[in-house]
Amino acid sequence: QVQLVESGGGLVQAGGSLRLSCAASGRTFSAREMGWFRQAPGKEREFVAGISWSGGSTYYAPSVKGRFTISRDNAKNTVSLQMNSLKPEDTAVYYCARKTGFRYDAWGQGTQVTVSS
Repeated sequence: QVQLVESGGGLVQAGGSLRLSCAASGRTFSAREMGWFRQAPGKEREFVAGISWSGGSTYYAPSVKGRFTISRDNAKNTVSLQMNSLKPEDTAVYYCARKTGFRYDAWGQGTQVTVSS
């Protein structure tokens, strides 16, 4: 069973940067697509970014494309999200997730990102 643990959240001013990391346990990490999601207060959880098992393919929500970069290190069982040019509307709890087949089936506990204006 995989465990996902996020870190790197915090408080930052608008225009600033943060880097989130997700550490995964389990032997299947390198064989699975991974993603980042976020949930703002009063809103549904939304997809932010995804990365293929090899790291060769990445995809982003339109709202973050060009500002956020997802990457992974299969040797270290980690997936990261570099967030630049942060906006107050990026404020949310960010979750790391593992994809199996067509759905995300394992989630971390989340890390809070707060962007002040």
